[in-house]
Amino acid sequence: MAFDIARTRAAYPALAEGFVHFDGAGGTQTAAGVIDAVTDAMRTALGNRSAAFVPGRRSLDMVAAARSAVADLLGADPAGVVLGPSATALTYTLARTLGAGWRPGDEVVVSRLDHDANVRPWVQAAEAAGATVRWAEFDRTTGELPVGQYADLVGERTRVVAVTGGSNAIGTVPDVPAIAKVAHAVGALVYVDGVHAVPHGPTDLASLGADVLVTSAYKWSGPHLAAMVAADPARLAALRPAKLIPSPDAVPDRFEYGTPSFALLAGVAAAVDHLAGLDPDAVGDRRARLRAGLTAAQAHEAALLDRLLAGLAERPAITVYGSPARRCPTISFRVAGMSPLATQEALGAAGFCLSSGDYYAYEYFQTMGLRDSGGAVRASIYHYNTADEVDRLLTELDAVAAGGERMAR
Repeated sequence: MAFDIARTRAAYPALAEGFVHFDGAGGTQTAAGVIDAVTDAMRTALGNRSAAFVPGRRSLDMVAAARSAVADLLGADPAGVVLGPSATALTYTLARTLGAGWRPGDEVVVSRLDHDANVRPWVQAAEAAGATVRWAEFDRTTGELPVGQYADLVGERTRVVAVTGGSNAIGTVPDVPAIAKVAHAVGALVYVDGVHAVPHGPTDLASLGADVLVTSAYKWSGPHLAAMVAADPARLAALRPAKLIPSPDAVPDRFEYGTPSFALLAGVAAAVDHLAGLDPDAVGDRRARLRAGLTAAQAHEAALLDRLLAGLAERPAITVYGSPARRCPTISFRVAGMSPLATQEALGAAGFCLSSGDYYAYEYFQTMGLRDSGGAVRASIYHYNTADEVDRLLTELDAVAAGGERMAR
């Protein structure tokens, strides 16, 4: 059946304000069920985790429910779900932990297509250990990340291959399973930044080939929390992160610092339940309903992306960067005669929410020679966007481009 966009949009209270949100890559609006779950949790008596009294047991249940929900989202085991404040913080935790065992001559492979959160933690951990960093390059024209180069980059001393599941700058979806196959042939760990990929379709850790994947709930209708998920919890059990002596020593708890926000964890579980309800006709367990709902949303987003790309192609004043064969519904562009910031501000004045700059895709924009001149403007589609909003954006871009042309004169 057709994706019910009216039903979908009704689940997001913030959309009633009337802004047009093409900034999902920077954070989506929050679903009503998530808001209710967080509010209800904060109105409820909660204590620090303890089986000895009811408020403490509630907190235990909220943590367990969040782990279970994220596991269903990714096809994982709840015992491998590490919860934390952000994808960046969780990646640093793992990079430092792994890096403590590296020696000179060991190697890590990172990509210039990635968000810096999946680059700098690995580079810095390698530098601290005296290990070598090897760089995977993207095609400057298409934005693809060629798999063939990994045969030369990965060797017997490779310890980690870090790669994005979907570029937050231009949407490229690399062939992660093929890259993982190369890495696993030498026993390297494959760390996937799934922050931008997970919101835009079903994710399965096993088929992806990821040993560890990180994702952020605020990119899929939830609160500002993240999860780092191991395909095999035993891999986490073999690691000893720096921690306080009295803090839990079990996995995955030993990777989590301090007391979590139990109310926000209730929101994480509610966000997954929201995604599982995107297809009202879906049946089966939550994992099956997630696959159905995210597949339907993915098709809806792909149609909007095609509409946007076709419209931009008709406008010679607009340059779109990259043309990958597989992409998340995200693009970066520039309007002739205008800085990205000026374009963002002009669109913002008309009620359109888009990003400008480098969006932490530092290496991409440095390689393209665009960072020092302001980066680009990013339009990122989410499942609550509509065809009418795409058309309105194109119309507004015509007005913006006309203004840029006048300024250039």
